[in-house]
Amino acid sequence: MNERIVAPIPQVDLTRQYAAIKTEVDAVIQRTLHHGAFASSDSVRLFEDEFARYCGVKYCVCVNSGTSALHLAMIAAGVRPGDEVITVPFTFIATAWAISYVGARPVFVDIEPHSYCLDVEQLAGAIGSKTRAILPVHLYGQMADLDPVRELCGRNGLLLVEDAAQAHGAEYRGKRAGACGNMGCFSFYPTKNLGAYGEGGAVTTNDEGLATRIRRLRDHAQISKYRHEELGYNYRMDEIQGAILRVRLHHLDQWNAARRQNATYYQKKLADQPLVLPFELPGRRHVWHQFVVRSRHRDRLRDQLSKAQIGTGLHYPIPLHLQPAYNHLGYRTGDFPVAEMVASECLSLPMFSELEEAEMDRVCEVIARHA
Repeated sequence: MNERIVAPIPQVDLTRQYAAIKTEVDAVIQRTLHHGAFASSDSVRLFEDEFARYCGVKYCVCVNSGTSALHLAMIAAGVRPGDEVITVPFTFIATAWAISYVGARPVFVDIEPHSYCLDVEQLAGAIGSKTRAILPVHLYGQMADLDPVRELCGRNGLLLVEDAAQAHGAEYRGKRAGACGNMGCFSFYPTKNLGAYGEGGAVTTNDEGLATRIRRLRDHAQISKYRHEELGYNYRMDEIQGAILRVRLHHLDQWNAARRQNATYYQKKLADQPLVLPFELPGRRHVWHQFVVRSRHRDRLRDQLSKAQIGTGLHYPIPLHLQPAYNHLGYRTGDFPVAEMVASECLSLPMFSELEEAEMDRVCEVIARHA
């Protein structure tokens, strides 16, 4: 008796998306190769203009990674050694790295149990005399509640920097990610909703002075050829990535719409399961970078999905305040109970724009048997 061969379902599949736009992508790569300008040329500048318009801001400065975007934003914000920057403990560690890179101290505030973003009810109590900026994270594709954050920033003379690495095209009360704070920081890591075919990042802003400073810092802080008045960095984006991102930006809204449709399908199919399901909050437009469920039996469920050749992810299993690299901050288990609970229960299901209903049905069937 022949067993039916079942194809694996990856947590994310970049090959399907490339196949759909292969002709466009291959053409711009070939043009770049023939042109012979591989850094600091037209493709990156054009993408900066297009992504700025997409986000609804005046300026976009591209860099070589999302981490670099956060780092330069901290410098441009005037964060210095001894300062404090408030952020969340439930995010990828690059959020906190950027604060540490400039010699400042990350101060954590717990997350909300529904959005997994910054709990604004706890924010005011974390602001002190050394606070210089607030760095909320738009996690999994849904933006943080920014109106209260903006109000606190204005009252206390703080800068608001959005970590929008997972929120390309997301909206908060009609404004897109990257347009709500003093600066927005994006990652174009390949798995992002808008990903490059390598590394990349960007800072968006309406402030000409901030844009000019970041533009200089990314290119060795040159104010003119071979003239440097401060410490700079080689954080430039290469031309091939800029060319690819221009192509992919034209498809972003379509891909985000497909992700939203997939999320709705999951929500319907999993409604009766003993899971905590994610949902879109009022006034937001979620772009579903990840579809993250919570289960008290997360590890067992993940193992069963793996046995069924279904890929999953853990975003993120260790909160930042419990990372060994941040032991010196003095935080302990129990300091941020919501972040710790979500970290122990979170499970990212397959989510990408080309995911098929039949594949989601298989995912949900395995969950129904083992949840």
